[in-house]
Amino acid sequence: MAIWLNKDSKVIVQGMTGSTGMKHTKLMLGDGTNVVGGVNPRKAGTSVDFDGTEVPVFGTVKEAIEKTGANVSVIFVPEKFTKDAVVEAIDAEIPLAVVITEGIAVHDTAAFWAYAGKKGNKTRIIGPNCPGIITPGQSNVGIIPGDITKPGRIGLVSKSGTLTYQMMYELRDIGFSTAVGIGGDPIIGTTHIDALAAFQDDPDTDLIVMIGEIGGDAEERAAAFIKDNVTKPVVGYVAGFTAPEGKTMGHAGAIVSGSSGTAQAKKEALEAAGVKVGKTPTETAKLARAILAG
Repeated sequence: MAIWLNKDSKVIVQGMTGSTGMKHTKLMLGDGTNVVGGVNPRKAGTSVDFDGTEVPVFGTVKEAIEKTGANVSVIFVPEKFTKDAVVEAIDAEIPLAVVITEGIAVHDTAAFWAYAGKKGNKTRIIGPNCPGIITPGQSNVGIIPGDITKPGRIGLVSKSGTLTYQMMYELRDIGFSTAVGIGGDPIIGTTHIDALAAFQDDPDTDLIVMIGEIGGDAEERAAAFIKDNVTKPVVGYVAGFTAPEGKTMGHAGAIVSGSSGTAQAKKEALEAAGVKVGKTPTETAKLARAILAG
């Protein structure tokens, strides 16, 4: 089992023929991902050879779905075109759209997120500005290295791409059901709470690792959700304990105002909900290891 992505997922790549799309499509195919097509209106009807695997290019997401049965799109489109690409995916009602692109204007993200809601939320959006989602041994959609862990029974949800990779590596001997990088922008599609709910319902996830960071109140809201809805053990880490007040740190959403949004405040909220919180990624991995060891 896994959440949102498995070996049967059929993936299309919006922006596949660009340099970033080409590079990561090749890596995704190498990880066993079933990439069934690319989308580029200017190159429709052509195909791209990835080491002997011919991947067709379609003019629209709708056509790609009709011809291939695709149910996942990963978007590697430059930021000024990303909103249109996501709207196209929503109009085609693809079940999952993973938006890797960073630097998207917040009002563009707000617009396509609102549009998804107006259309009945038939498309789950992960991102933007995220590393994607991987179900090790089955499918890898985005830019997460596929060779740093193995299949296992830990579910991971993280705002930070780099910390996603570190946690996967720290716990590589145990392995993961699915790891989801949700992105650190002020507005994102899929939230910690969405992933926590999905992992709670996944029979093959035994423990959840949740990585947050300073800024906003997403982790506090996740803590309240955990308290009321999650019975599986949750281990947490909040990046930014040493961040100075009032500074934007890395992600656009990681800014602290007064005591609101600090790592300490988030840690306390999570611990009040029964989450064990590490002060470093390595300590967090040790806490997870200890719980699974019983």
